[in-house]
Amino acid sequence: LLALVTICSGASVLLLRALWTENISTEVDSNDWIVQLISLGLGITGCIIVSAIDYHKLARFWFLYAPVALGLVALTFTSLGYGREGADDRAWIDLGFVQIQPSEILKLVFLLTYAYHISKVTDRLNQPLHLFLLLVHAAIPAGIVAVQGDYGTAIVFAAMTVFMLFTAGLSFWYLLGGAALMPLVFWFVWTYVFGDVHRGRILVLLHPGTDPLGLEYQQDLGIAALANGRIFGTGLQSENGYVRVPEMHNDFIYSYLGQAWGLVGSLLVLFLLTYICLKVLTDSLHAKNYQGKFICIGAFGMLFSHCFLNIGMVLKVMPVIGIPLPFLSAGGTAVVCM
Repeated sequence: LLALVTICSGASVLLLRALWTENISTEVDSNDWIVQLISLGLGITGCIIVSAIDYHKLARFWFLYAPVALGLVALTFTSLGYGREGADDRAWIDLGFVQIQPSEILKLVFLLTYAYHISKVTDRLNQPLHLFLLLVHAAIPAGIVAVQGDYGTAIVFAAMTVFMLFTAGLSFWYLLGGAALMPLVFWFVWTYVFGDVHRGRILVLLHPGTDPLGLEYQQDLGIAALANGRIFGTGLQSENGYVRVPEMHNDFIYSYLGQAWGLVGSLLVLFLLTYICLKVLTDSLHAKNYQGKFICIGAFGMLFSHCFLNIGMVLKVMPVIGIPLPFLSAGGTAVVCM
C-alpha cells in the first residue's frame, strides 16, 4: 500500500516538474514540484511514525489535537485566511513561512475522532440520542468548511460519515428516512446555499453546450486534453503540442496526465487509485476491533469520494467542485495528510 501511494506521489512530482520546465502551465512555478517532493518525504516519515503508535491512544487524546485543528480552520476567517486565485473558497492560511490548508488536517482528525465516537456507542448506535450526537459531531467540520465555501470538502466529510455509520450498523429505517428527505435537502441547498455559479455548474451538465465559453470552458478543455493524448500520450515535452487547461497542476491534473501518458497511462493511474481504495476497504475486514474497522472505512470513504469527484469533474459527468486528486494534485498539506 505504501509503495503504490509513493508511486502515485512520485508521478505527481514528475508531472509538476514537466509543467514548469516545459512552460506548459503559467500557473506553476519552480517551487511547486519541490514542495510536492518535500511533502512526499514528510508524509512517508509521518506515516511511519504514526504507524508505530497505537491508534487507540491517538484517538483517546482527541482533546489535545481536535481543538488545534478546529482553531486552524477558524483562522481562515481572519486576516491570515485567503483564497487561491481561481478558487471559490477561502480555505488557506498564510503563516508567513508556510501556507497550509487546515481542512486537510481536519479530515485526519475527524477520521480518528469519529471512529472513536462510533466505537464507543456501536451497541446503542440506533438510539435517537446517540445517533443525534453522532450527526452533530459530523456536522461540525462539514458545516465549517461549507461556510468557507469549500463544498467539495463538505461532501467528503458527508461521504466519510455515511460509510462509517452504514458499516457500524445504522438501521435500515434511518437510511430509508434519510433517502426520503434528500429531495427536501437538495431543494434547500439549491435555493438557499448555492450561488448562481454553483447552480450553473450543475445545469451545464444537464444541458451541455449552453455555456461553452463560460462555465463549461474548463471541462471542455479537460476532455480535449484527454483526447489529445490518444492511446500512448504525447509525452512530457511541450513541443509535442498541448491543450492547456486552467488548474492543470491541481484539480485538473488528470487531464494533463491523460494528455502526457495517453489512455494507457490514464487507466494505469485509475487502476492504482482503485487498488489503493480497495486495499484500505479490505483492510477493514481484517481489523481486530471496531475502532480499527471504522478508521479503515472512513479512510476509504475519504479516498473514494476524492477520486470519484475529481475524475468525474474532469470527464464532465460531475460539476467543477474544486477537489484534488489524491497523491497527484499539487498541494503540500493534502499530500502530507493523504
